[in-house]
Amino acid sequence: MTPARRRLALAGAAAFALSACGFELRRAPQLHFQRIQLTGFGPKSPLGAELRQNLEAIEGTTVVDSAAQAQVVFEALADARDRSVVASTATGLVREVQLRARLQFRLRTPGGKELIAATEIVQVRELSFNEGVALAKQYEEAFQFKAMQSDIVAQVVRRLAAVTEL
Repeated sequence: MTPARRRLALAGAAAFALSACGFELRRAPQLHFQRIQLTGFGPKSPLGAELRQNLEAIEGTTVVDSAAQAQVVFEALADARDRSVVASTATGLVREVQLRARLQFRLRTPGGKELIAATEIVQVRELSFNEGVALAKQYEEAFQFKAMQSDIVAQVVRRLAAVTEL
């Protein structure tokens, strides 16, 4: 058997084994509504922008600007990012910081029927800090905030997909 055929046979066996165990790639969730309005986000909220982008990427879903056009209204009650010092040296130098991203929201119909009660999603990460590499730590902090934001958006989209009755 040639090496090319051997690789093809191994790839086929691996694909068969993965399909037999029930493995399936995660798909975009299916929402039970077509039009959603996003309210309560600041004008330049990165979390609001990413949520809008993710919802518009789902086939058959449109983000609208008015409640009159929407089937459901997503209200952001709080959208905050915090950074606090959790450890410092005896001389007062920062050694560790804690990053927090928080979204509090609810989902309702334009008529006021509550579909998801006020819910809070919080992401917390701790980072070591070193004054000698402060610029690198700023980039790491920005990266961590972006990752936390993406996790929150993914959780929100999964919760929206769980809403079945309007």
